[in-house]
Amino acid sequence: MDLSLSEEQTLIRDSARDFLEKECPEEHVRAMEEDERGYSPDLWRQMAGLGWQGLMISEDHGGSGFSYLDLCVLVEEFGRALVPGPFIPNAVCAAWLTVTGTDAQQAKYLPGIADGSAIHTYAVTEESGRWDREGLTLTARADGDGYALDGTKLFVPDANVADYLHVVANLPDGELADFIVPREQAGVEVTLLKTIASDRQAEVALTGVRVEAADVVRADGEASRRMRNMAVNLENAYLVGLAQKDFEIAVNYAKERVQFGRPIGSFQAIQHKAADMVTDVDGMRFITYKAAWATSEDDPSQHMDTAMAKAWCSEASRRVVAHGQQIHGGIGFTKDYIIQLYFRRQKRAELFWGDADFHREQVAELLEI
Repeated sequence: MDLSLSEEQTLIRDSARDFLEKECPEEHVRAMEEDERGYSPDLWRQMAGLGWQGLMISEDHGGSGFSYLDLCVLVEEFGRALVPGPFIPNAVCAAWLTVTGTDAQQAKYLPGIADGSAIHTYAVTEESGRWDREGLTLTARADGDGYALDGTKLFVPDANVADYLHVVANLPDGELADFIVPREQAGVEVTLLKTIASDRQAEVALTGVRVEAADVVRADGEASRRMRNMAVNLENAYLVGLAQKDFEIAVNYAKERVQFGRPIGSFQAIQHKAADMVTDVDGMRFITYKAAWATSEDDPSQHMDTAMAKAWCSEASRRVVAHGQQIHGGIGFTKDYIIQLYFRRQKRAELFWGDADFHREQVAELLEI
């Protein structure tokens, strides 16, 4: 297995980095923290014009037909730039439809995702905040030839701007399914939550929300696990990019900040922190792309690789941003400095789709310990 980037993937990475450095600078990230929507429709349209929303959607549905692994390369650059908005949950929903959607469901929803005219997000967690099967208690009830949903989903990303919510719930027979619900449908109430990352997570209350049978995406156990792997590895890729940029910012600061007549980067204590940071970042990148490759190829190792990757990336990225703060000293915690943006957004990605403890339990179960 060769984990080096192909020529095409290198082009995706480099062009995305150039674009985001120009169109999503620090000023834009800060502005979106204050914006009610939390994202820029203009930037969204530009990304759609580049084909990013439809990167792994087939050409038959208006996409580019690239692989899931290619998408992870792109999302790493989103972590570097801290791109605000619904791109990652939208990509997760596109991946789910691509993997498990029927031909009719793909024809109905994928073209809108690919051209950027429709935004999708997922609604998974509930009151317990758990990402495992036991945490998903919402159960649809039969309603004529369709279903009805009554309950609440929490920490739903970008629900305030999404056109469609992919509500993960149980069918009456106990099978897990994805119910596609228009946000503007009667009975859907979205309430934004205040978060450390200043992103747009929401509580979504569902009261008698009817879903046609044709809008229920069913998946067997193995397909469901693969869909979760896709979501998890996108968060891992985001954390890789975030940690890499945090390291670069910290090292540049250490070269410029002078104490006792010389740059603080010349002090051994700072050098040790920088060495620990780059070791963690390199480890994150290797284990993430190994898991992303296995998931993209639907290799049997994907479940173990993904659980190991999220466990490592969750804790390693936290160490990296902590070192970044410490290298900056007290000013690192002020809003005037960029480093705190990375510190706050790391926590969101660390917890989404399960933290390190959760995924270590997954590893133990796979090992039958």
